[in-house]
Amino acid sequence: MKRQIAIVCGGDSSEHDVSMRSGSGLYGFFDKERYDVYVVEMRGSEWWVHINNEKTPLNFADFSFDYNGKTIKFDYAYITVHGTPGENGILQGYLELMKVPYSTSGVLVEALTFDKFVCNQYLRSFGVSVADSILVRKEDVANLNAEDVEKRLGLPVFVKPVADGSSFGVTKVKTLEEMLPAIGVAMEQCSTVMIEGFLEGTEITCGCYKTKAKTVVFPITEVVTSNEFFDYNAKYNGQVQEITPARISADIADRVSRITSMIYDILHCNGIIRVDYIISPDGKINMLEVNTTPGMTATSFIPQQVRAAGLNIKDVLTDIVENQF
Repeated sequence: MKRQIAIVCGGDSSEHDVSMRSGSGLYGFFDKERYDVYVVEMRGSEWWVHINNEKTPLNFADFSFDYNGKTIKFDYAYITVHGTPGENGILQGYLELMKVPYSTSGVLVEALTFDKFVCNQYLRSFGVSVADSILVRKEDVANLNAEDVEKRLGLPVFVKPVADGSSFGVTKVKTLEEMLPAIGVAMEQCSTVMIEGFLEGTEITCGCYKTKAKTVVFPITEVVTSNEFFDYNAKYNGQVQEITPARISADIADRVSRITSMIYDILHCNGIIRVDYIISPDGKINMLEVNTTPGMTATSFIPQQVRAAGLNIKDVLTDIVENQF
C-alpha cells in the first residue's frame, strides 16, 4: 500500500500565495510511484484537498477526506506553509494530536525559530554570531527614542516583523526620520518588531537535513541583488543573482557548513532547514535567521542546492518522509 502524503500549503500570512507555489513545486518533485500525493490548501478554518482539478473539504477529525465514496486518511504531512500556522508550531500541534508524522521540526522548535528575536538570542548563547538587535512591542512605540537606537546600533538598521515570514514588512532604515514609519510597516504584519544592526558583507544561505543514517549539508548559495536587500522582488520577481556554489573560500564554506549542522543539532530540527548568513569582510560568519519551511519551487534555493550537490530532489524528499517511519 502506498503512503498517502498531504502537501500542506497556503496558511494565514501574507505569504499564502508563495506557499501555494511551494506546494505545486513539491507536488512535482515527489515520487508518485511510491506515494499518493495530494495538495492540501489551508486558510483559516477552511482546508481543501486539491484532486483532479476539484477541491474537496478536509475532515479535521482525523486528517482525511472523502472522494468517490472512499475515505482517504493521510499518513504523512509535508508542511510548506510559510508563516502562521505552519511555521510557528500551531499546525504541528494539530498533527501531533492526530498522530500524523510531518516534515518539519516539533512544536517548540517551530515556535522558537519563528520568533526571530528569541531564536537569535537563544543561538547567541551557544556562540553563534548574530547582529545586535532591539525588541519593540506595540506598547513601546510611544516611548521609543530613535536617537538611542542609533547610539546602540548605528545606521542603517533593518526593521522587521519578529514573527512572520521575511518577505513582507521589512525596511532598511537609513535616517532617524524613517524609523517610526518603518516600525508601523512592520507592525502591519506583527505586533512585535525587531530593529537589527546592519551587517556589511556577502549574503549566503545554506540548506541541511539529517536522518537516522546520515547528515546532508548542501552546497552554499551566494545571494547578489542590486536592491537594498533580499526583499520580495529579489526573491520572487527575479531581481537577484543566486550563485551556487557561493564564491567564498573553501575554509569559509567549511565553517558555514559546520555551523549550519551545529544549529540543526542545537535546535533538534527535523526535515530540511535553511540558514541565512552574512560573511563580514574579515571572514566572520554572522547568522541572519533560520528558515524551517524553505521555499520549494523549482528555482528556490533548496532545489538549486540539491542539484548542485548532484542529488535528486525526489530522493531527498523520500529520505525525509521515510525517516519518520
